[in-house]
Amino acid sequence: MRLAFTKMHGLGNDFVLFDALNQPLSLQPDQVRRIADRHFGVGCDQVLLIEPPRNGKADVYYRIFNADGSEVEHCGNGVRCVARYLRDSGRARGDELVLQTVNGEARVHLESGDRVRVNMGAPRFLPADIPFLAPQRAPRYDIDVGGGTVTIGAVSMGNPHAVLLVDDVEKAPVTTLGPQLERHPRFPQGVNTGFLQILDPGHARLRVFERGAGETLACGTGACAAVAVGRLWGRLQREVDVQLRGGHLSIAWDREGEPVWMTGPAERVFEGHIDL
Repeated sequence: MRLAFTKMHGLGNDFVLFDALNQPLSLQPDQVRRIADRHFGVGCDQVLLIEPPRNGKADVYYRIFNADGSEVEHCGNGVRCVARYLRDSGRARGDELVLQTVNGEARVHLESGDRVRVNMGAPRFLPADIPFLAPQRAPRYDIDVGGGTVTIGAVSMGNPHAVLLVDDVEKAPVTTLGPQLERHPRFPQGVNTGFLQILDPGHARLRVFERGAGETLACGTGACAAVAVGRLWGRLQREVDVQLRGGHLSIAWDREGEPVWMTGPAERVFEGHIDL
């Protein structure tokens, strides 16, 4: 099977995108792993599959597969790349798009150049919604891991996130603590872990160890989760510039019950074919 693809990225968080709007396409976990392999495949953090919408209100339905072959619920950088792809390929019906995922809908505004603004939905803090095993909601949780205890904030941005406050992201134990939390038994569906350094109320630095992908250069839902938790802790203002290893995202959140807005770039890298 020979498939056409488009390679894209959002701040270095990279994707292989397949267009299945005109013909059905099913990807098995072993095929996803081969595509994502940076030595024997195309190489990416996630594979995106664009399909026809499941209802008349949306422009497309899209699926997200991590490099390990697992399918996940949401991806902030991915949704921007899907929107940019639809505009570049002439499939966007205007500057406002509605993109469906397994977890709901994302409303997207295409701005000038490569900038895309996304309504990422309202953060959910109830443990059952994340999901996270805790007797009741709290702003902070102590969790036993690696023979010690760490304090986290927990939130769902359509996918589960743990957020840790650190003094310096460059010295944070991302590659050791990230994998330990990823499959921690208190997170039944795994978790993305964000290591947050607050520079001042309007600026933060962030590294994210993503479930099923490892550390990426940027994580859109992770940036939204970090700002939501930082505001819950009273440490961040409404609009925050979040610096990730691949660049900057602008994140804005008013209050609980309101959506988080994310603005950042989406770039096309190249097109090609792969035989599966």
